[in-house]
Amino acid sequence: MDSPLSVAMSMRDRETLDMVKDALRRRNVVLAYQPIVNAARPDRPAFYEGLLRVLDPSGRIIPARDFIGAVETHETGRILDCLALELGLAALADNPTLRIAINMSARSIGYARWNAVLEEGLSRDPTTAERLILEITESSAMLMPEIVTAFMADLQGRGIAFALDDFGAGYTAFRYFKEFDFDFVKIDGQFIRGIPHSPDNQVLTRALVSIARHFGMFTIAESVETADEAAFLTALGVDCLQGYHFGAPTIEPVWAEGKTQRRAG
Repeated sequence: MDSPLSVAMSMRDRETLDMVKDALRRRNVVLAYQPIVNAARPDRPAFYEGLLRVLDPSGRIIPARDFIGAVETHETGRILDCLALELGLAALADNPTLRIAINMSARSIGYARWNAVLEEGLSRDPTTAERLILEITESSAMLMPEIVTAFMADLQGRGIAFALDDFGAGYTAFRYFKEFDFDFVKIDGQFIRGIPHSPDNQVLTRALVSIARHFGMFTIAESVETADEAAFLTALGVDCLQGYHFGAPTIEPVWAEGKTQRRAG
């Protein structure tokens, strides 16, 4: 017999899944953009991460962390990956100097609709591939490391870059890590918050930076919220910084001022 807690969690996941499906029917899916800066030039964004958001019936913006766990293993998760890519590619087409990172699950590799969206977007503009970064989480990459490695090699050959999200969160098997050829690794925010005053976080972040550097990968520190954190990470040798200190995610980015962001669908 299921415990009351498991029943409650299952009911919550079903409600979340229903809410996301309703948002898809209404085409209430958008991207919120957060700047990522070069640590050596923090005054201007190097590129942006496009973070998926859905709007509930009242228009409230729901971040991915509140629903992705409930939809990840369903086809709804694959559809969301398609829509995120579609919106990101549309932004790249509208803004020829823009570079954007878009999240995807390894489960979407081989999903016909996702591949069709990618091919259509790449065919519109020969510069699109070199301005697109695909982010895959540690946990997702470890589901099928051999498939992820082959997938990355194919698209990197066409100019697309890849980022490993949540690096250090505990999922990476280092026997596979050396086979991956990520262009960026994003150091998980749990190691970044309060780092100037946390010897443990300092040691762990320094180790992660050293590993990434050894394999020729650029580092991005997530969840940078203060000037002290930014300064410490820059001195540590982190390449890029992302967090509220440099800008919150927004569905109305500076390059789209005066325009209405298109919705997916």
